[in-house]
Amino acid sequence: MTRYYLRNAATLCLCLLLAVAGFGAFQKKSLPASTRVESKKLPIYCVQSDTPKVSISFDAAWGNEDTGQLLSILESHNVKTTFFMTGGWVESYPEDVKAIAAAGHDLGNHSENHKQMSQISAAECREEILKVHDRVKELTGKDMILFRPPYGDYNDTLIETANSLGYHVIQWDVDSLDWKDYGADAIVSKVLDHTHLGNGSIILMHNGAKYTKDALDRVITGLQEKGYEIVPVSELIYKENYNMDHEGRQFVNET
Repeated sequence: MTRYYLRNAATLCLCLLLAVAGFGAFQKKSLPASTRVESKKLPIYCVQSDTPKVSISFDAAWGNEDTGQLLSILESHNVKTTFFMTGGWVESYPEDVKAIAAAGHDLGNHSENHKQMSQISAAECREEILKVHDRVKELTGKDMILFRPPYGDYNDTLIETANSLGYHVIQWDVDSLDWKDYGADAIVSKVLDHTHLGNGSIILMHNGAKYTKDALDRVITGLQEKGYEIVPVSELIYKENYNMDHEGRQFVNET
């Protein structure tokens, strides 16, 4: 009798295990792709590279008082960077846009109205990108291919829309925190001592932050002393035959 109960108990446990496994497999199969972590679309935060190269990028969304000085500092070091500009900034400072382009820097798109892009529809995302694109093309004759979401805010809809328009969506892995106005020394230290700074890093700065112009020369010099070449984002990233890891690091496909 005891053996009978044990045998039945074992059979019952086996059935339960099979049922749970089958239900789990069914759940996994039934989940829509958008709910699985591995399917989430990511912007480019940095690039996997054996070459000691980094990019400095400036977000231009307000003010132009320091833009000329920033361009002069960059020119003195023969360094090219990337400026991500909002539609309002482009409209207010068209001569600065032309000067940035003439100096050989990347022209990047930072949206028309600096909205939280994850909160709007695909059609609105498209409009936010194209309005700036068309205005910059009219001013400079150049087609932009780099888009940085305001506030670093994004979702699959934004990335898919930007990609469909020929754009690479760009974030950063080194934040200078220049927008916090802690002072030039703080900016220099934040960049040069950042734990994420390495080959393929993208550094975030702002053209309108209070102390950026005072820190930029030392940031450039410090990066170069560490052995880094500073290149525009368009020269740092891979534009085809690439993949992304879970941290938003872009790398070339081996196959």
